[in-house]
Amino acid sequence: MTPAPPPDLSAHPATSLRTDRCGDLRAGDVGRAVSLCGWVARRRQHGEHLAFVDLRDRSGVVQCVVDGASELRSEFVVRITGTVRPRPEGTGNADLATGEVEVGDCQVEVLNPAEPPPFPVSDRVEADEATRLRHRYIDLRRNRMQRNLVVRAAVTRALRSAMDRQGFLEVETPLLWVPTPEGAREFVIPSRLQPGHFYVLPQSPQLAKQLLMVAGLDRYYQIARCLRDEDLRADRQFEFAQLDLEASFVSQDDVLAFVAEAVLDATEAATGARPDPIERLTWTEAMERFGSDKPDLRAGPELVELGPVFAQTAFRAFVGADCIKGMRAPGQGDLGRNRLDALTESAKGLGAKGLVWLRVGEGGTLDSPVAKFLSDAERAGLVAAVEAEPGDLVLVVADERPTVRAVLGQLRLDLGRPPVSEGARRFVWITEFPLFEGLDGEGRPVPAHHAFTMPHPDDLDRLESDPLSVRSQSYDLVLNGWELGSGSIRIHRADIQSRIFSVLGISEAEAQARFGFLLDAFRYGAPPHGGFAVGLDRLVAILAGEENIREVIAFPKTQSGLDPLTGAPAPVAPKLLAGLGIKVLPAPA
Repeated sequence: MTPAPPPDLSAHPATSLRTDRCGDLRAGDVGRAVSLCGWVARRRQHGEHLAFVDLRDRSGVVQCVVDGASELRSEFVVRITGTVRPRPEGTGNADLATGEVEVGDCQVEVLNPAEPPPFPVSDRVEADEATRLRHRYIDLRRNRMQRNLVVRAAVTRALRSAMDRQGFLEVETPLLWVPTPEGAREFVIPSRLQPGHFYVLPQSPQLAKQLLMVAGLDRYYQIARCLRDEDLRADRQFEFAQLDLEASFVSQDDVLAFVAEAVLDATEAATGARPDPIERLTWTEAMERFGSDKPDLRAGPELVELGPVFAQTAFRAFVGADCIKGMRAPGQGDLGRNRLDALTESAKGLGAKGLVWLRVGEGGTLDSPVAKFLSDAERAGLVAAVEAEPGDLVLVVADERPTVRAVLGQLRLDLGRPPVSEGARRFVWITEFPLFEGLDGEGRPVPAHHAFTMPHPDDLDRLESDPLSVRSQSYDLVLNGWELGSGSIRIHRADIQSRIFSVLGISEAEAQARFGFLLDAFRYGAPPHGGFAVGLDRLVAILAGEENIREVIAFPKTQSGLDPLTGAPAPVAPKLLAGLGIKVLPAPA
């Protein structure tokens, strides 16, 4: 599904040099004298003197009929003055918004000549990414890239409008901060005035926005710039933007409603269609049904529990298994053995002991190397449980429950996930995450979110006795399999916070040293509060139909963290390092 064109954000194109934008001219403008400015997208010679010049600016392209334009070349910056007129009959261009008209009687002023660009400024020709990023200012002239940035601007404007409408106050938080307990590696900034001391760039405004709640701001938001020194991939950059919000005197349902209003408004602004209300799943439901805590609801059938079907099985691979689950892959029963063997190896690579595959034939018959080891009742029960039809492929994994979920969840995506630009936009809330994600090397619980997440009230009595079973009041927003963001209700009570620190093995002195400024603030009247952060880059990428967030960021880094345009990161002059008291050591082996 191709994303709908976003609204145009330019309200007043006229300046002292131009009266109109190229892409705005229509049949209603016929007879009007206009002055246009832009880049020569294409010149087509017609006879000895006459030429058709396609003039391009951010709004689009219009055809200009120019006499004596032999000096014009692609990407020259020009001003063209002329009269709007209908195109001759039979020469209209339905692919252009301006295709019914052209500009004639043209006078051309070259504002700046241009050398030939390193690659064509056309969506029909795709240059390699390194070249595109090295000459990003050329890449951004392309229609696709400009459209992506228009989508981004529309999304940002809609998010701000929704937050303002819901009574949130936009507040900026510092970019120079202290180390925070959120787990990601931070960028460190040396202090010149306090040698040997350092700031960090914020990986989120988490603690600052909680302090704003203590300050009585009640409802805060900002489009925040955040930085994390993590390995890059398609959905991650060193620096990123997020809609960050926090509110006091709220429940989880309140926060989810605030965020839903904003992201649905943004989706409608970018695509012209408002999605359905956001679905909700608990973490356990998502893992059992989809094998993932960021499920793509478009990706076909769910995982099905098969324990009851094989409760009395004699098939050795299933006997005594902690969990047996299966799924159907609609219409994929014709996969060849090479592909099936590759799926089996993929399952083993994800930790499974093996993978059972079965092709479904007419009348529910099963074609598989293991079919002969299953009873008639088991074969019929399997087909019925996964609702398989002739022509389908059925996959079954028997193993430890976490392994079964992870393996089938990935195979579900491998076999059924559509591209980002196709299918519906399926938002889903994931709630009730585990409070702890496991144990560290010393047997202490590791927070799944951060140390200030409120436990689920029904599980508080197990906090010390069985911490890994405790649910949290945290929640994620997922769109088409991409995690857009996360949030939680925060701990505002000193007694609960002390219990969390104790379980984590954090002493009172250590807590004061690491989080003292926040804990001290809580002594002066912290309201119940909670918040969320929506990843702006990821949201825009999906709405624009892009698989990589680099395509919706004006000046991104490569996957290796380099900026081919500027050459960053670059060495710093020894004099500057000396002034900061820094000595560069050899890179570790």
